Amino acid sequence: MISSIRPTHYTKQMSHTPSIRTRLVHQLITFGALFQRPMTLGVRGLIIDKDDRVLLVKHTYVSGFYLPGGGVETGETILQALERELFEECAVSLKSPPLLYNIYLNKRSSSRDHVALFVIRNFCDEGPRLPDKEIAEVKYFPVDQLPNDATPATQRRIDEVLNNIEMSPYW
Repeated sequence: MISSIRPTHYTKQMSHTPSIRTRLVHQLITFGALFQRPMTLGVRGLIIDKDDRVLLVKHTYVSGFYLPGGGVETGETILQALERELFEECAVSLKSPPLLYNIYLNKRSSSRDHVALFVIRNFCDEGPRLPDKEIAEVKYFPVDQLPNDATPATQRRIDEVLNNIEMSPYW
């Protein structure tokens, strides 16, 4: 865990109910993944810039802002998947190995899905990342000004890392 980063000013609590479209897309993705990989593994990056802002992504096919990341493909290491996803979604490349913060069970997705969270402070932002068919928006946010539609899991991970709250085993 990172103990040197402890902003105490972020206490915002928000509720977020996924739309029907978001839930259906998520179920289709999960169902399709079961045929390709009986157990799924994903990666997410908590990218923190020099001004202690976090980089979040809004996709075109689900609602809300997320930490950037995605699934680990067959033959990829989790680090290779993280590097690929960060570049594809945010135009960010790593300058040094990131810190593996935790591996979570994503039981909301399925009892087989796990997510590895990395904390990234040493990176190169090669943006701007322009919107396309997958990514609607990529933006840095001050920790105390996260968007209202940041997902609950995104908010909890940021709180765990930056506000030193108890780490959950679940995404």
